Amino acid sequence: MSAPAPARSSASAVAPARLSVNQATIKYASLATALDVVAAAGIEAIGTWREPVAEVGLAEAVRMVADSGLRVSTHCRGGFFTLPDGPSRRAAMDDNRRAIDETAALAATGAPGSRPVLVLVAGGLPPGSKDLDGARQRVAEALAELVPHALANGVQLAVEPLHPMYAADRAVVSTLGQALDLAAPFPAEAVGVAVDTFHVWWDPALEASIARAGAAGRIATYQVCDWVTPIAADPLLSRGYPGDGHIDFAPIGAAVAAAGYTGDVEVEIFNQAVWDADPATVVARVARSVAAHVPLGVPLAVPLGGPLDRASGAADQHDAVQQLVD
Repeated sequence: MSAPAPARSSASAVAPARLSVNQATIKYASLATALDVVAAAGIEAIGTWREPVAEVGLAEAVRMVADSGLRVSTHCRGGFFTLPDGPSRRAAMDDNRRAIDETAALAATGAPGSRPVLVLVAGGLPPGSKDLDGARQRVAEALAELVPHALANGVQLAVEPLHPMYAADRAVVSTLGQALDLAAPFPAEAVGVAVDTFHVWWDPALEASIARAGAAGRIATYQVCDWVTPIAADPLLSRGYPGDGHIDFAPIGAAVAAAGYTGDVEVEIFNQAVWDADPATVVARVARSVAAHVPLGVPLAVPLGGPLDRASGAADQHDAVQQLVD
């Protein structure tokens, strides 16, 4: 039996239809709590993370997402492709195949408009290496190996460029242009890109790169948060609520809309103070900050019927989902 729907909070009045909360924003919440507080705030979509899903098991996570009534906007994360050939790289590739399976199952059980998008972080330089070109080539090789599995499961891999300050230890892909170059050899339904304001707002070529991504049908997700200063001791935790930092969201949002993206706009915040706060309070503030500072454009149409919205036919995928989770 499905659990009763959580009561709607006062945040529902300011929760736009296209808003999604990435689960990393409320990192310490369990999957059950995350689903409850997002739905109770009147927000219609969530971006899931692998660790909370693993805590309950994929089969239970699928049931929980179905009961929540929420769309799944993305699943995070796969990637970390830059290790040289050997057992560790093989294990990483096997883990990415499992992540693709998870993405397909969660999106298929989500509400209409869910997107089977697996966000990928490329990985940094291997220990002792200074070979950026070699690391990027291994990312390209990993994508080529994973594309058949992604296509077979109806999943789009979203290459996420990270700010250049993370090139050494987290992602050798630093610009949207680089991400698009990596995606270009593959069908758009298999490999797209993630546009995350925190990582790309500084790029002088951003508008042209967003237009290029849209023309190729490769914008898999649009993620937002602000760039706050001073930079945290752990630079990964320097994200803030929209409006708290330096990013002008209007021109970026306009470029994304002009490029044809009509999916969810996902808020992803890595910030210790945010993580330490009550999840419901955080989600309510997310809704208010997005309403005040992030133009979302035309409301999401559900079901959309585009190539990334195969999950809107979730009933037709029931048998496939059961095979993945049983």
